[in-house]
Amino acid sequence: MRKLLKYPALIAAMMTVMTSCSSNTAENRETQAETSGNPAIENIMTRTSVRQYIPGKEIPADTIELLLRAAMAAPTAVNRQPWQFIVIDNRESLDSLAQALPHAKMLQHASIAIVPCGDLEKAFEGEPSYWIQDVSAATENLLLAAHSLGLGAVWTGVYPTKERVTAVSERLGLPSNVIPLAVVPIGYPEGDNQPKDKWSPESVHYNRW
Repeated sequence: MRKLLKYPALIAAMMTVMTSCSSNTAENRETQAETSGNPAIENIMTRTSVRQYIPGKEIPADTIELLLRAAMAAPTAVNRQPWQFIVIDNRESLDSLAQALPHAKMLQHASIAIVPCGDLEKAFEGEPSYWIQDVSAATENLLLAAHSLGLGAVWTGVYPTKERVTAVSERLGLPSNVIPLAVVPIGYPEGDNQPKDKWSPESVHYNRW
Protein backbone atom coordinates (compact mmCIF):
# COMPACT_ATOMS: atom_id res chain seq x y z
CA MET A 1 0.00 0.00 0.00
CA ARG A 2 2.94 2.31 0.70
CA LYS A 3 3.86 2.34 -2.98
CA LEU A 4 0.37 3.36 -4.01
CA LEU A 5 0.35 6.42 -1.74
CA LYS A 6 2.15 8.23 -4.56
CA TYR A 7 -0.96 7.88 -6.69
CA PRO A 8 -3.78 9.82 -4.95
CA ALA A 9 -6.18 9.54 -7.89
CA LEU A 10 -6.04 5.75 -7.83
CA ILE A 11 -6.40 5.64 -4.05
CA ALA A 12 -9.40 7.97 -4.21
CA ALA A 13 -11.10 5.75 -6.79
CA MET A 14 -10.47 2.65 -4.69
CA MET A 15 -11.73 4.29 -1.51
CA THR A 16 -14.92 5.48 -3.19
CA VAL A 17 -15.86 1.94 -4.15
CA MET A 18 -14.78 0.46 -0.81
CA THR A 19 -16.66 3.08 1.23
CA SER A 20 -19.81 2.70 -0.81
CA CYS A 21 -19.79 -1.08 -0.48
CA SER A 22 -18.97 -1.18 3.23
CA SER A 23 -21.58 1.44 4.18
CA ASN A 24 -24.50 -0.67 2.90
CA THR A 25 -26.77 -2.00 5.64
CA ALA A 26 -28.55 -5.34 5.54
CA GLU A 27 -31.84 -3.49 4.97
CA ASN A 28 -30.83 -1.49 1.91
CA ARG A 29 -28.22 -3.76 0.31
CA GLU A 30 -30.78 -5.62 -1.82
CA THR A 31 -32.42 -2.40 -2.97
CA GLN A 32 -29.12 -0.76 -3.91
CA ALA A 33 -28.06 -3.84 -5.88
CA GLU A 34 -31.02 -3.23 -8.19
CA THR A 35 -30.16 0.41 -8.86
CA SER A 36 -27.36 2.30 -10.54
CA GLY A 37 -26.24 3.77 -7.21
CA ASN A 38 -23.95 0.88 -6.34
CA PRO A 39 -20.57 1.33 -8.11
CA ALA A 40 -19.48 -2.28 -7.52
CA ILE A 41 -22.66 -3.67 -9.10
CA GLU A 42 -22.48 -1.11 -11.91
CA ASN A 43 -18.91 -2.18 -12.68
CA ILE A 44 -19.91 -5.84 -12.85
CA MET A 45 -22.98 -5.20 -15.00
CA THR A 46 -21.25 -2.90 -17.49
CA ARG A 47 -18.07 -4.91 -17.99
CA THR A 48 -17.77 -6.50 -21.40
CA SER A 49 -15.09 -8.22 -23.45
CA VAL A 50 -13.11 -5.62 -25.41
CA ARG A 51 -11.10 -6.73 -28.44
CA GLN A 52 -10.25 -3.39 -30.07
CA TYR A 53 -7.81 -0.94 -28.53
CA ILE A 54 -6.35 2.48 -29.27
CA PRO A 55 -2.98 1.73 -30.91
CA GLY A 56 0.21 2.80 -29.19
CA LYS A 57 -1.38 4.17 -25.99
CA GLU A 58 0.71 3.07 -23.01
CA ILE A 59 -0.70 1.97 -19.68
CA PRO A 60 1.13 3.57 -16.72
CA ALA A 61 3.15 1.29 -14.44
CA ASP A 62 1.09 2.23 -11.37
CA THR A 63 -2.12 1.22 -13.18
CA ILE A 64 -0.60 -2.16 -14.08
CA GLU A 65 0.37 -2.67 -10.43
CA LEU A 66 -3.17 -1.84 -9.35
CA LEU A 67 -4.55 -4.42 -11.78
CA LEU A 68 -2.25 -7.05 -10.30
CA ARG A 69 -3.17 -6.08 -6.75
CA ALA A 70 -6.85 -6.48 -7.63
CA ALA A 71 -6.17 -9.90 -9.18
CA MET A 72 -4.32 -11.07 -6.07
CA ALA A 73 -7.23 -10.00 -3.84
CA ALA A 74 -9.24 -12.98 -5.13
CA PRO A 75 -10.26 -15.84 -2.82
CA THR A 76 -8.20 -19.03 -2.86
CA ALA A 77 -8.51 -22.49 -1.33
CA VAL A 78 -6.83 -22.50 2.10
CA ASN A 79 -5.35 -19.11 1.09
CA ARG A 80 -2.61 -20.85 -0.89
CA GLN A 81 -2.61 -18.13 -3.58
CA PRO A 82 -1.29 -20.58 -6.22
CA TRP A 83 -0.74 -17.98 -8.91
CA GLN A 84 1.93 -16.27 -10.91
CA PHE A 85 1.34 -13.40 -13.34
CA ILE A 86 3.39 -12.64 -16.44
CA VAL A 87 3.09 -9.03 -17.65
CA ILE A 88 3.91 -8.66 -21.34
CA ASP A 89 4.61 -5.12 -22.54
CA ASN A 90 7.06 -5.94 -25.30
CA ARG A 91 5.65 -5.52 -28.81
CA GLU A 92 7.60 -8.46 -30.22
CA SER A 93 6.35 -10.80 -27.48
CA LEU A 94 2.74 -9.65 -27.91
CA ASP A 95 2.91 -10.24 -31.66
CA SER A 96 4.50 -13.66 -31.16
CA LEU A 97 1.66 -14.78 -28.90
CA ALA A 98 -0.89 -13.37 -31.35
CA GLN A 99 0.56 -15.60 -34.05
CA ALA A 100 0.55 -18.67 -31.80
CA LEU A 101 -2.96 -18.33 -30.35
CA PRO A 102 -5.86 -18.60 -32.82
CA HIS A 103 -8.32 -16.59 -30.71
CA ALA A 104 -5.94 -13.90 -29.45
CA LYS A 105 -5.16 -11.92 -32.59
CA MET A 106 -6.15 -8.72 -30.74
CA LEU A 107 -2.79 -8.96 -28.96
CA GLN A 108 -1.35 -7.24 -32.03
CA HIS A 109 -3.11 -4.04 -30.95
CA ALA A 110 -3.14 -4.42 -27.15
CA SER A 111 -0.99 -2.17 -24.98
CA ILE A 112 -0.08 -5.07 -22.69
CA ALA A 113 -1.16 -8.59 -21.83
CA ILE A 114 -1.26 -10.30 -18.46
CA VAL A 115 -0.98 -14.08 -18.30
CA PRO A 116 -2.47 -15.54 -15.09
CA CYS A 117 -0.81 -18.87 -14.32
CA GLY A 118 -1.22 -21.63 -11.78
CA ASP A 119 1.83 -22.56 -9.72
CA LEU A 120 1.54 -26.25 -8.82
CA GLU A 121 4.17 -25.90 -6.10
CA LYS A 122 1.85 -23.49 -4.27
CA ALA A 123 -1.37 -25.42 -4.91
CA PHE A 124 -3.52 -26.88 -2.12
CA GLU A 125 -2.19 -30.37 -1.37
CA GLY A 126 -5.64 -31.75 -0.59
CA GLU A 127 -6.90 -30.97 -4.09
CA PRO A 128 -4.19 -29.56 -6.40
CA SER A 129 -6.65 -28.87 -9.23
CA TYR A 130 -8.25 -26.12 -7.12
CA TRP A 131 -5.63 -23.85 -8.67
CA ILE A 132 -7.97 -23.61 -11.67
CA GLN A 133 -10.76 -22.02 -9.61
CA ASP A 134 -8.31 -19.83 -7.72
CA VAL A 135 -6.61 -18.43 -10.81
CA SER A 136 -9.97 -18.06 -12.56
CA ALA A 137 -11.19 -15.90 -9.68
CA ALA A 138 -8.04 -13.80 -9.95
CA THR A 139 -8.59 -13.42 -13.70
CA GLU A 140 -12.15 -12.18 -13.19
CA ASN A 141 -10.88 -9.66 -10.63
CA LEU A 142 -8.36 -8.51 -13.22
CA LEU A 143 -11.08 -7.99 -15.84
CA LEU A 144 -13.29 -6.05 -13.43
CA ALA A 145 -10.39 -3.89 -12.27
CA ALA A 146 -9.45 -3.08 -15.86
CA HIS A 147 -13.01 -2.00 -16.63
CA SER A 148 -13.20 0.17 -13.52
CA LEU A 149 -10.02 2.00 -14.60
CA GLY A 150 -11.29 2.78 -18.08
CA LEU A 151 -9.43 -0.04 -19.77
CA GLY A 152 -10.70 -2.79 -22.02
CA ALA A 153 -9.71 -6.44 -21.64
CA VAL A 154 -10.74 -9.89 -22.79
CA TRP A 155 -10.18 -13.39 -21.40
CA THR A 156 -8.62 -15.62 -24.07
CA GLY A 157 -8.46 -19.22 -22.96
CA VAL A 158 -5.25 -21.25 -22.83
CA TYR A 159 -5.66 -24.11 -20.32
CA PRO A 160 -6.61 -26.95 -20.76
CA THR A 161 -5.92 -26.94 -24.53
CA LYS A 162 -2.55 -28.68 -24.73
CA GLU A 163 -1.34 -26.88 -27.89
CA ARG A 164 -2.06 -23.45 -26.39
CA VAL A 165 -0.46 -24.31 -23.06
CA THR A 166 2.68 -25.48 -24.88
CA ALA A 167 2.80 -22.42 -27.15
CA VAL A 168 2.49 -19.95 -24.26
CA SER A 169 4.84 -21.87 -21.97
CA GLU A 170 7.57 -22.05 -24.60
CA ARG A 171 7.34 -18.40 -25.60
CA LEU A 172 7.36 -17.18 -22.00
CA GLY A 173 9.92 -19.65 -20.70
CA LEU A 174 7.63 -21.01 -17.99
CA PRO A 175 8.95 -23.73 -15.66
CA SER A 176 7.13 -27.07 -15.71
CA ASN A 177 5.26 -26.33 -12.46
CA VAL A 178 3.69 -23.14 -13.84
CA ILE A 179 0.65 -23.56 -16.12
CA PRO A 180 -0.85 -20.64 -18.08
CA LEU A 181 -4.62 -20.43 -17.57
CA ALA A 182 -5.34 -17.54 -19.92
CA VAL A 183 -3.90 -14.62 -21.81
CA VAL A 184 -5.61 -11.30 -21.07
CA PRO A 185 -4.97 -8.56 -23.67
CA ILE A 186 -5.49 -5.08 -22.18
CA GLY A 187 -5.65 -1.62 -23.73
CA TYR A 188 -7.70 1.54 -23.98
CA PRO A 189 -11.01 0.64 -25.67
CA GLU A 190 -11.69 1.69 -29.23
CA GLY A 191 -15.12 1.60 -30.85
CA ASP A 192 -18.50 0.84 -29.31
CA ASN A 193 -18.36 -1.89 -26.67
CA GLN A 194 -21.75 -2.61 -25.16
CA PRO A 195 -22.31 -5.20 -22.41
CA LYS A 196 -24.67 -8.10 -23.05
CA ASP A 197 -27.69 -8.71 -20.85
CA LYS A 198 -27.06 -12.25 -19.62
CA TRP A 199 -29.79 -12.39 -16.98
CA SER A 200 -31.78 -15.61 -17.39
CA PRO A 201 -34.43 -16.52 -14.78
CA GLU A 202 -34.64 -19.97 -16.39
CA SER A 203 -31.11 -20.67 -15.16
CA VAL A 204 -32.03 -20.09 -11.50
CA HIS A 205 -33.17 -22.88 -9.17
CA TYR A 206 -33.96 -22.66 -5.46
CA ASN A 207 -33.20 -25.41 -2.96
CA ARG A 208 -33.05 -28.18 -5.61
CA TRP A 209 -33.47 -28.76 -9.37
